[in-house]
Amino acid sequence: MSKDEFLALALRNPVNAAVIDELHSLALPDAWLVAGCLVQTVWNVLTGRAIDHGISDYDAFYFDPNTSWEAEDTVIRTLHRRLGHLGAKIEIRNQARVHLWYPGKHGLHYPALMCATDGIDRFLTQNTQIGVRRSDNGYEVYAPHGFDDIEQLIVRPNRALNFSAANYAAKATRWKSLWPELTVIAAE
Repeated sequence: MSKDEFLALALRNPVNAAVIDELHSLALPDAWLVAGCLVQTVWNVLTGRAIDHGISDYDAFYFDPNTSWEAEDTVIRTLHRRLGHLGAKIEIRNQARVHLWYPGKHGLHYPALMCATDGIDRFLTQNTQIGVRRSDNGYEVYAPHGFDDIEQLIVRPNRALNFSAANYAAKATRWKSLWPELTVIAAE
């Protein structure tokens, strides 16, 4: 699967397209729609399911050096107000802030990130290490592992910092129940 083929399939989901357009409209710094909502849309097209089957939320990242909770909360409220009509759960997070709350929530050290794609690089699975954003000339796609696993419905662990085999197993089990065609590579 090429980048253009992936993008065409991911954009069939009108929520994906709307979030990407809104992130561009808001001109948030280093903003991306990321992870499962993109990959799962493609799986749904490839397996003939409803476009939003199994998609629990739509994750968006941006990177703003202003790490105050108030600034992030303003972005969250603005995005929800502008996209609330979609009826989708949209979660947006400033990746410059993750290191401030992650240890308290998960009990693990999390180094400060330098850009939004650093956060994408830390996802539990390689196939969800993906992001899409609008640019003035179309779209940019960040996909450090390419598109083969997505097209072939393969779930593979990403052994990045703080990898949790238990969390990976839980995620893979949920996905396998929704998309039985998946091949899940064991965390070992």
